Amino acid sequence: MPEPRVPGDGGDDLELACGEPVSPRELDLGVREFDCDCGDAHGVVMDVHPLGRFVPESLADVLRATVEPADEFDEFTTAHLMGMVIEEFPGQVASADLSDDGDVGYSAIWITDFDSRELHEVVVELLVELMEHAMSHAGDDDAMAEFEEQMLQFDVSEFVETYRREREFESEHDTAV
Repeated sequence: MPEPRVPGDGGDDLELACGEPVSPRELDLGVREFDCDCGDAHGVVMDVHPLGRFVPESLADVLRATVEPADEFDEFTTAHLMGMVIEEFPGQVASADLSDDGDVGYSAIWITDFDSRELHEVVVELLVELMEHAMSHAGDDDAMAEFEEQMLQFDVSEFVETYRREREFESEHDTAV
């Protein structure tokens, strides 16, 4: 039988996909990846991390302006993005709602079974799929053909490498592109 506890008392370790437990309180706001006791690195995303962590702010602005969430949020957020990742990779993302825990500085956390770079590639691929889906519903065959042509030239790995270099992800004080 579970023991009663007070919200935020530090008793809620998150079990990762690798089977290791981690306390969300061990991860500060600047953490984007950590080395796990299992021997692998795991990507970390928090609801306070902006969409600009993964894509240029101009694209984040377009996503916020055009994607209408079917929930209580007014605009597309990191939470929606991570929902897409969970949907695509069930069982490979551990998450926790920490909105009742005032000690951590964020309301939600997602920790992936893959490292932060692979997570970044997954996110970009999912956003490209989202854009392609939106274009297919626009009804403009010429625009769709142009989009598909551009996507044939788009290299996700190269984009992620360049974007991460420009964002200087080695520092917790990276800046938007």
